[in-house]
Amino acid sequence: MSQRDIILGMTDRELRKQVILSQGLLLAASIVLSLLLFESIGDWFQYLNWNPKEIIYFGLLPGIIIVLIDLILMRFLPKSTFYDGGVNKKLFTGQPVSSIFFLTLLVAWSEEMLFRGVIQTSFGYVFASVFFAIIHLRYLKKPVLLVSVLMISFYIGYLFEQTGNLFVTITAHFIVDFLLGLTIRYYKGGIIGEA
Repeated sequence: MSQRDIILGMTDRELRKQVILSQGLLLAASIVLSLLLFESIGDWFQYLNWNPKEIIYFGLLPGIIIVLIDLILMRFLPKSTFYDGGVNKKLFTGQPVSSIFFLTLLVAWSEEMLFRGVIQTSFGYVFASVFFAIIHLRYLKKPVLLVSVLMISFYIGYLFEQTGNLFVTITAHFIVDFLLGLTIRYYKGGIIGEA
């Protein structure tokens, strides 16, 4: 049985729990790796700068631009190029907006803490960006989705290179996931539905 089949066989509640568990594991990995790779756990604070202007300019606006580009591509490319096997549709269609908000915020927070906060600061921009794309396994056989996640990963990594601020990358990542999650929920997968 494939990962896709397992996910599609889950109830909405089971899937939500699975996402929370997987993101908790990423947060735990961030903490463990930071203990091993950082001189001090206090190093985290240099990457968490509450600067509203920077967060809006380098986080919110780029996130919206990424979503607009994705929506344009979804409009003009065949639906099959964006079809991930129904996983995103399953994840977002049955969830209330509050759950989509929480899940996408958790995903953005945990993935950015690990990939930008630990991996990019320790191993570099290129390694973190490529590794981020590779962990999105279900996209590896979908060239358009793979290129999309790779470009977004490099772009968000670049934003971190420019600002050194995890709040910027968390915001951009959250905006992308939340707005696309809402798109899937309200269009019932219609824009990027079944191939």
